[in-house]
Amino acid sequence: MIIIYQDQHIVVVDKPSGFLSVPGRGVEKIDSVAHRISTIIPGCIDQPAVHRLDMDTSGLLVLALTKDAHRNLSKQFQDRLTEKEYIALLDGALPKEHGNSGTITLPFRLDVENRPYQIYDEIHGKMGISHWRRISVENGITRIHFQPITGRTHQLRIHSAHPKGLGLPILDDPLYGNGADPGKMKLHASKLSFDHPGTSERLTFTSPVPF
Repeated sequence: MIIIYQDQHIVVVDKPSGFLSVPGRGVEKIDSVAHRISTIIPGCIDQPAVHRLDMDTSGLLVLALTKDAHRNLSKQFQDRLTEKEYIALLDGALPKEHGNSGTITLPFRLDVENRPYQIYDEIHGKMGISHWRRISVENGITRIHFQPITGRTHQLRIHSAHPKGLGLPILDDPLYGNGADPGKMKLHASKLSFDHPGTSERLTFTSPVPF
């Protein structure tokens, strides 16, 4: 975990793949971005997380150091005022009939008998919306740019893998793909924009893609 920005209101970090954003259940899963930030920064609130990345996803996270900043940032995420961009490698060559860009809208929900797996469900699922753009195909691997509009659990992973989405799982996805390289899923949060909770200035952070 690398801190790339810090002031009295917020911290922005670059999270590695294989590391939790927030504590999981049990003492053995307490180590996480949120726990470390609350421990190492004096005066930080106990629960600084306002959004999260899956453990196997790498990239940018913003955390709040004060209750006011937490309230402000949480509302920005809730109201879709933030902007997030991701880069992913898909396990295969995306067929030409998909085109080079588009928008995926798929309803899905938690599979309560197989947590944390999410399943497509037209009746009870909640809609996830993602814009995508093909960047390249290299050695049978497709590089994709994603811009999620909603922030559902596993959204980009499902939108990649499901036949009604792109039909190709993200490379090394342990849930929806082959997970051949544990902790190394090829999904990276490369850009994050939001309004600073103290000054209202629009801030944009970028992170180099590690794959």
